[in-house]
Amino acid sequence: MGAEKIIGITMGDPASIGPEITVKAMADPALYELCSPLIIGDAWVMEQALSIVGHEELNINAIQDVKEAKFSFGTIDVLDLGLVRPQEFERGQVSAMCGDAAFQYVKKVIELAMAGEVDATVTNAFNKEAVNIAGHHYSGHTEIYADLTGTKNYTMMLAHEDLRVVHVSTHVSLREACDRVKKQRVLDVIRIANKACLEMGIEKPKIGVAGLNPHSGENGLFGREEIEEITPAINQAKKEGILAEGPVPPDTVFSKARGGWYDIVVAMYHDQGHIPLKVVGFVYNREKQMWDAVSGVNITLGLPIIRVSVDHGTAFDQAGKGTASELSLRNSIDYAVKFTKSRK
Repeated sequence: MGAEKIIGITMGDPASIGPEITVKAMADPALYELCSPLIIGDAWVMEQALSIVGHEELNINAIQDVKEAKFSFGTIDVLDLGLVRPQEFERGQVSAMCGDAAFQYVKKVIELAMAGEVDATVTNAFNKEAVNIAGHHYSGHTEIYADLTGTKNYTMMLAHEDLRVVHVSTHVSLREACDRVKKQRVLDVIRIANKACLEMGIEKPKIGVAGLNPHSGENGLFGREEIEEITPAINQAKKEGILAEGPVPPDTVFSKARGGWYDIVVAMYHDQGHIPLKVVGFVYNREKQMWDAVSGVNITLGLPIIRVSVDHGTAFDQAGKGTASELSLRNSIDYAVKFTKSRK
C-alpha cells in the first residue's frame, strides 16, 4: 500500500492531454511516497496514453472499487467508468461522448470525497463546450463542485509559487462581473482568503484587495465601486482582525504581491486575477516553438471537500504527441496533499 492520503484524480476530457500528463505524473516514484493516487476515468484511454508517453515500466490496474487499488509505484490504479466507446473516439476533438465522460469523472470523484473514500480531489481539464453539448450545463468545474456539494459561498484561488489570487466573480460576462462587486461578496471572499492562508500555515496573512476601476477609481473620478462597496468590506474585515489592505490599484497589486507585500490578492473578476498568474506561470519558448512551462494550480475554497485543479485547458492541439508538461498536475497534487494535512 502507498502513502496515507488517497488523492482522487480525474482523467479530464479523454480526447485531451489529460490522460498523457497523468501517466507522466504517475511515472515519478516520489509521488507514491507523498500520497496514494487514484485515477477516475477510462482504463482503455489510459492504456492508449501509456503507449503514447512510452513508460514501459508502468501498467494500468483497472478497478471498480477503491478497495481494489494497489497504490504501488509501477501500477496506475484507474477506477474504470468505461464511458468511452473506442470506435467513436477521436483524439483532439470536441465531442458529446467525451464531454459526458469528463463530467461523470468529476461527479464520481466528488461522490468519493463526500463519502470519505478519498481525502482530496484533483481535476484535469475538461472542455466546457463538450460538457455542455453532452447536456451538463455548467460553466466550469467550480460550479459543478458547488452544485453537487450544496455549497453557496465559495471562490476560486489560483496559485503559482507564492503568488496567490482569489476572485469575487469568475465565469460571467465583464458587465455582470462589475455588477457583482458588492460589499458582502467582497467581504466573504476576504474571509475565505484569510482562512485558506491560515490552513496553508501562514500565521498572519496579509491580504491585498484590488480595486475594480483604473487607479482604484481615483476617489470616484473613474467609478464609485471602491467607495461604496470595496472599502466598506475591507474596513469590516479589519474590524474582525484580518490584515486586509486596499483597494489597491489593479495595475500594481500583483507586482506588490510578487514582491512579498501580500500573501494573497483578492481580484474583482476572472481576467483580473487570471492574466497575471498565467503571465508568470505560462512560459513559451520562441526559439523552440513550445511551452517551457505551463504551471499554476486552481483551488476551490469554501467547499466541504478539497478540490485542486490544473490551471490550463485541454490543449487538444497537443493531444497524442506525448509532449505536454505534467508540472501543473504535479503541483496540484502537492497542494491537495498540503490541504489534507491542514484539515486533520
